Order: sequence, then structure tokens, then C-alpha cells
Amino acid sequence: MFESLGERLERSFKILKGEGKITEINVAETLKDVRKALLDADVNYKVAKTFTDTVKEKALGQNVLTSVKPSQLMVKIVHDELALLMGGTSVDINLDGRPAVILMSGLQGSGKTTFSGKLANMLKTKKRKKPLLVACDVYRPAAIEQLKVLAGQIGVDVYSNEESKNPVSIAQEAIAQAKANGNDVVIIDTAGRLAVDEQMMVEIASIKEAIKPQEILFVVDSMTGQDAVNTAKEFNDRLDFDGVVLTKLDGDTRGGAALSIRSVVDKPIKFVGTGEKMEAIDVFHPERMADRILGMGDIVSLVERAQEQFDEEEAKKLQKKIAKNQFDFNDFLGQIHQIKKMGNLKDLASMIPGVGKAMKDIDIDDNAFKGIEAIIYSMTPEERSNPAILDGSRRARIAKGSGTNLQEVNRLLKQFEDTRKMMRMVTNGQGLGGKMKLGKRFRR
Repeated sequence: MFESLGERLERSFKILKGEGKITEINVAETLKDVRKALLDADVNYKVAKTFTDTVKEKALGQNVLTSVKPSQLMVKIVHDELALLMGGTSVDINLDGRPAVILMSGLQGSGKTTFSGKLANMLKTKKRKKPLLVACDVYRPAAIEQLKVLAGQIGVDVYSNEESKNPVSIAQEAIAQAKANGNDVVIIDTAGRLAVDEQMMVEIASIKEAIKPQEILFVVDSMTGQDAVNTAKEFNDRLDFDGVVLTKLDGDTRGGAALSIRSVVDKPIKFVGTGEKMEAIDVFHPERMADRILGMGDIVSLVERAQEQFDEEEAKKLQKKIAKNQFDFNDFLGQIHQIKKMGNLKDLASMIPGVGKAMKDIDIDDNAFKGIEAIIYSMTPEERSNPAILDGSRRARIAKGSGTNLQEVNRLLKQFEDTRKMMRMVTNGQGLGGKMKLGKRFRR
């Protein structure tokens, strides 16, 4: 995500490297390169020009402190302006209403149905809501079935009426059912087309008029670049939606939609989809996105994802087991599952400052844990609980059962033992601090 844009911007800032101060000449050269980088990322031309004009004005008005290099100051100004360009601050979803009704809009293929499921899952798990998914796409044959499958995966209610071809009445029936069943949020998945057409616009406008939703979200495929921005404008002119959802930000997107859409339609980006899993949904934070575009990472989001998977009681039990050297392969497997739930591995790596840039050419397979899991699953319950009994014959059997070889099994066992030792040292206060004290004792 945004890799090429980040690299281009970094090259632009190097023009100022070695310069003693910011002048009209060197800043103009830098910003010419920045504007080209933005245009190559499929950012709207007017947006790119306004952006660089603003940056130039602010840069020339700054006195560069002796402790700050001109290139560092330019990075700071560009970062702040990127965040402002994308909205400045995150904007929450409106859940007022009993039930709160959320209307999804967008073209076919933008990911509306999948995102509806992700949003329902997020509201259920993080906000303790009881959502109802509603199938109002009466044209696409698989749409209703897809919504039912997603609802089953995340354990939420779904309403559909295959006998009806009237999405307005289906939406009204669903809201009535939500009131009767105690659903406090209704998410309505509507039909899309391959392109904007009058029939679709009239239909979704009729649904809006009939149900008076608290929130209208426009879902857009971020990989479509400027086309996405133009479509957003047409939908906004007819619907006056409340916010934008960018899907497929985990793909090879150039970022033009994310950087242009707020300026063109003056509506906030509220959510981003970052993968296929139902957990792959993030609230959009402009400042954090600016950090990631400029290669600064996003530690806050990484910590938040980790905390979502963190169970305090389980952590206390695990700490006791580690202290007693009882950490076993069941615990190891549990830790792997928690990491996998946090999302796409390359996406997680990009949140660590400096790591994303270092790993840009390395393909991190999301199935990287499969071999490890296969080895652990090939162990008996007794072997998982007591790794010390894993002799040569048992290891050979595990290698055969997991489709790996003896060297891979031995490597995993060594890594497991090293991890266990390190975790025990940290838990018992014998980490770096403990080693330093030990070193002092030996020097006396």
C-alpha cells in the first residue's frame, strides 16, 4: 500500500539534502518532484497542485532552526498537509437511532457485501452491538447467499426475502424485524452496477427516502484510482452520503483515491478494508496514514490490533507457566493464532518504523505459519504438553505426519526451546537488566 508513492516522496526530499536553508529555488525543484509523484499515484491534478502550492507557501514562511535540516522540515510540512488532505482526524460512525440504520452504496465489485459483513463483525465484537444484515441486492444471483454465508461466519442475524423484488419494502420489513428482535443496528446491502446508471440511483434514493438512515456509506475499490473519485462525486450529488469506505487497501493500490476523495466530495473516509478476513477492517486515521505513506510506520495501530487479541486473564496464566518453565506447544500455537488474527503479515510489518521499507521487496506469505502449525498438529496431546519426550523416533514420525522433514522439525524444536528460555529470563527479571547486574558481579 502506497509503497511507490512513499519511495518517490523520499527521493523528492533528497533534493534538499545538504542544503543549508530552504529557498524558493530548491523548494520549487523539490515540489515539482512531489507533484509528479502525486500525479503518478493517480491523485487528482487540482488536488496535487493545491497541495504543493500550500506546502510551498508554508515551507518558505518557515525559519529553519539550526538543529533541523531543511529536508526534515519539508518532511514535517508534507506529513501535516497529507494528514489534512485526507481529513485531519478520524470521524466516527453515527449509531444514533433505535435501531441505527446504515445504508451501503457503491458500484458492483467494490466490496459492499463483504464490507457489510466486516462492519457487522466489528460492531458486534468491539461495540457490543447486535447487528442485522439485510440483503437488498435483488439482482445479483449470489448476493443474498453471500450475505447469508458471511452472517453465518460471524454469528449475526440476516434478513432476506427471495420472493420480493422490491428493495424498498425489503428494507422496511427488515427494520420492523430488527425492532421486534432487539437488533440495535441494521446494515442494508444494496445493489450495484458496473457503472453509474439512472435506475440504480433512483432505486437507492428511494430506499434512503423510505427508511431515513442514520448513516450512508459509499464503498469504493481503492485500486480504481481517479475513477473511484469521479464515481464518489456522482453518488454524493444524489445521496449526500456521510462517509467513504476504501476497500482493497492491501492490494497494489497507488493511493490516489485515498488522497483525492476527501477534497473532491468533502466527506470523510471512515473505514478501510485491508484484506479478505472478516477482521480486516480499520477505522481510517489520516495522521497514521500519512505516517505510513512517508515510511514512519504506525505503531499506534499495531498496538491497538495487539490489544484487541489480548486477554488479561490468559496472559496472567501464561506468565505463571513461563515462570515455572511450563510453556508448551499448546501455548505456542495459541500465540501463533493471536498473531494471525491481527491481520496480513506484510501489513503488520509495514507498521513498524523502518521495517516496511526494508521488506518492500520481500514477499511475506500469510501461510508462513502453516509448516509450523502442521508440525505441532502432528504431535500427540502428550507431546505438545511435554516437549521433553520428543526423542528421535517421535520426531521422525512428526516429520512424516506433517509433510516436512526431520531438519525442519529439529529447527522448530530448537527455536521453541530458545524462545522458552528467553521468555523465562524476561519473566524472572533476568533480561538485559539482569545480565548487566551479573556482568558487574563478575567484574568485581
